[in-house]
Amino acid sequence: MIKNFFIVFIILEITCFIPNISYSGDLKKTKSLVLRACSLCHGLDGRATTGGNSAITPNLTAQQYDYLIAKLKDYRSGKIKQPQMSLIAQKLTDEDIINVSEWYSKIKIEITLPK
Repeated sequence: MIKNFFIVFIILEITCFIPNISYSGDLKKTKSLVLRACSLCHGLDGRATTGGNSAITPNLTAQQYDYLIAKLKDYRSGKIKQPQMSLIAQKLTDEDIINVSEWYSKIKIEITLPK
């Protein structure tokens, strides 16, 4: 079990360093977008600690890039229906979705095991 945990951990660490060629690279623009569109419910750091701190507002910290893109596109298309997220996602361009997904997926988490 511990061996499997470390293997998964190492794989995750390696994949974090693979660059994403779709990301616009404009960190200031992306941060501004996240502040306007996402942070009220999900927080700038991805922890749902303001506004939407509830069971239906998930933490986005270090969520997988492809997962975030898929979910945002599903909200935008209406495949997933949720009043607030559908409205917000409909206003996002493909580039916005890529950049927001990149922002939240690149947040690092430090895991500390109990001693």
